[in-house]
Amino acid sequence: MADAAPARSVVSMTTETPILIVEDEPKLATLMRDYLIAAGYSTHCLANGLDVVPAVRASAPQLILLDIMLPGRDGMDICKELRSFSAVPIIMITARVEEIDRLLGLDLGADDYICKPFSPREMVARVKAILRRTS
Repeated sequence: MADAAPARSVVSMTTETPILIVEDEPKLATLMRDYLIAAGYSTHCLANGLDVVPAVRASAPQLILLDIMLPGRDGMDICKELRSFSAVPIIMITARVEEIDRLLGLDLGADDYICKPFSPREMVARVKAILRRTS
């Protein structure tokens, strides 16, 4: 997270389906949100794992940025359940950096895996790349 926040504040005026940020660290969730909004995306943030599946069932996002270590419910378990009913792109963003964790996340259905700390610009680039392929 060496990158500073964007120099200017940009309010997203898009009406497209939001990107769902699932992150329990408020400062990191805000940083992710700010970079995505600056890139022209709308966002919605959740901090508790128990809220994710009901939110996706109610209104499917265009992409999910999913932390693994969450209060309420583990991100790996969430990813597995989401894949049982949805093909929404999922990028895991987590402090778990061991190869076995990355392999498990990808095996459970994640489309990408970003280890913390990370560059917010790289996160936006990965979001754009996945959305280009799925649009």
